[in-house]
Amino acid sequence: MAVVEPDFCHEDALFETGARLVGGIDEVGRGAWAGPVLVGVVTVTPARAEPPRGIRDSKLVSKKRRVELAPQITSWAHEAATGSASARECDELGMRAAVALAASRALNELVDVPDALIVDGPLDLLSAPSGRLATLVRSHRWRSMAPRVEPVVKADQHCVSVAAASIVAKVERDTLMASWSESFPGFDFESNVGYPAPNHVRALSGYGLTSEHRRSWSFTRSIPWMVTPVEEAASTGC
Repeated sequence: MAVVEPDFCHEDALFETGARLVGGIDEVGRGAWAGPVLVGVVTVTPARAEPPRGIRDSKLVSKKRRVELAPQITSWAHEAATGSASARECDELGMRAAVALAASRALNELVDVPDALIVDGPLDLLSAPSGRLATLVRSHRWRSMAPRVEPVVKADQHCVSVAAASIVAKVERDTLMASWSESFPGFDFESNVGYPAPNHVRALSGYGLTSEHRRSWSFTRSIPWMVTPVEEAASTGC
């Protein structure tokens, strides 16, 4: 199967409607068992320079190449930023709202708020927050500027800004998960980055859940206990 080459068709269409700055948004970590969901945003202008070669959906790029591309993207883009929602927030809010929270946090890191945003997927998760999510994002200044949100199915494969955002987010999340390997030996987070894998399953069977696991996910039904050994010792005064 031929690899789809992302282009600027969607970004340029938004520029033609009057947008001066367009952002692409993508998330990583939605299907993981442990760690945060993390969202990247990359903004571009009509006068952008030629992008770094090899930008694709992060799933289609090798780890080595992603690590090489991430700083190149940050230098090339008008701006690049990330935001995250913790495993606990994923449990408390549900994944859809957690992704929206992470996206809002990423956008709040930008100096220049985009006039329009391309979001990977069929749904606009950003425009109408409710419940606890609305409280968490109320102070995020980008919301008062009301950028136009364009959901695009498979935008990470078709839009350069979204593909670039996916790479920036993936590299940051992988780096974070690898940094936890020393704190949680046996789980091999450096390799599986919190996703289902045989070594991850074995560690869960032996050690139970860490503080970075999503406790509301269905995989926990097969775990012998629902607390870590450290937490269990603390609760019994040992």
